[in-house]
Amino acid sequence: MMVLYTATSFKSELNNKGWRLTPQRETILHVFQNLPKGNHLSAEDLYDLLKGRGETISLSTIYRTLKLMARMGILRELELAEGHKHYEINQPYPHHHHHLVCVQCNKTIEFQNDSISKIGLKQAEKSGLHLLDCQLTVHTVCHEALRMGWPSLVSTNWSCSQAIAETSGEYVNPD
Repeated sequence: MMVLYTATSFKSELNNKGWRLTPQRETILHVFQNLPKGNHLSAEDLYDLLKGRGETISLSTIYRTLKLMARMGILRELELAEGHKHYEINQPYPHHHHHLVCVQCNKTIEFQNDSISKIGLKQAEKSGLHLLDCQLTVHTVCHEALRMGWPSLVSTNWSCSQAIAETSGEYVNPD
């Protein structure tokens, strides 16, 4: 069972592997710990956010840190839109959630399903493995894109009104 990381537990695990908790790693952990529910950040999003705060962390350091934190199970690496990795804090089992993603506008809706998480946990334990993450991404097309004639009549950079509202900070929860 995965636990939520604090700076202290992150430092301890890094030290056990012979690594250090650098100020950059701690800053990145802090950003993800305080990210509003439903938000996911790409490396570029994180870079822009930190740059806006006056932080001087290079994009290459961000990429390396995100990969490290995902391998450790602290962050979830999500492939929500084709070719674009996003990250979020990895909640411990049984609080894993899954994603519905529109392939046209990238609108993302989170949902929980205990059956999926239980199957993942059971399979990991059956194989003698420790579950770090269990995620399902369901690729969809939103109704607005379908009404507009998806796929042939909708330009590749078009987004539906709900997806635009989400990027303005609105979170869509299917519950």
